[in-house]
Amino acid sequence: MNRLHQRKPKWLKVKIENLQQIKETKEMLQRLSLHTVCQEALCPNLVECFGRKTATFMILGKHCTRNCTFCNVTKQKPEAVDPLEPEHVAQAVVELGLKHVVITSVTRDDLPDGGAGHFAAVINRVREVAPGVTVEVLIPDFQGSEEALLTVIQAKPEIINHNVETVPRLYPAVRPLADYHRSLELLANVKKHSTIYTKSGIMVGLGETQAEVEEVLKDLRSMDCDLLTIGQYLAPSAKHHPVVEYIEPAQFDEYKRIAEELGFKYVISKPLARSSYHADIAGDVVL
Repeated sequence: MNRLHQRKPKWLKVKIENLQQIKETKEMLQRLSLHTVCQEALCPNLVECFGRKTATFMILGKHCTRNCTFCNVTKQKPEAVDPLEPEHVAQAVVELGLKHVVITSVTRDDLPDGGAGHFAAVINRVREVAPGVTVEVLIPDFQGSEEALLTVIQAKPEIINHNVETVPRLYPAVRPLADYHRSLELLANVKKHSTIYTKSGIMVGLGETQAEVEEVLKDLRSMDCDLLTIGQYLAPSAKHHPVVEYIEPAQFDEYKRIAEELGFKYVISKPLARSSYHADIAGDVVL
């Protein structure tokens, strides 16, 4: 696939503000030995989110067992699960004064439950320390284990997010160890076992067509998915899957219109939108 050889358009430029708040947030995370997807995945919104005293906590270490070609998270032997992590995440929630916390993880296919029990432990500790906080989790597919998913559901987060990431045709190149229909089934199973809100996200600019994106949106709604994010794919390095196209802002507006017509309760469709971008605002809308 050809790599796009052009400078990033102006709508992808990020303004740096609140440097002191960013510094303080980074220092606090380091002190508590916490990882964030903001840092590990080179999120373009890190400056804005750290400046707003928000972050998406990445639990279960920083090494992934999958080899998705779009992702900057390292692929190597994962470290041991940190038993102090639930306490540290809860402390960070208090120190940042969060009202809505997002917790995600690397994929841990090496663990018997895929890390589901650790997700539950983190959720439960956050509830104990900060009972008024709403919790959103962005979970892996747990290799299709309904039992592992039930462990997370029973911890009762307000929102369960699982991203399909791209269109089915591109899975072999972009998510070779994942399965599109397994991801859809996970979202359906959340609804089968609970009334928890579900959320998913897709990147564009990987070589998909508008018709393919529309089919994904229809598939997600057929699983009763409530919330949606659509953002521009940005390659972390030349070794990652290439950016095939920079999608115009007007096209993101069109995707939002289509998604809202399909019945999603809340849609963020912008070039710099990511799974957890303004998650607190989306939470306010539905919770």
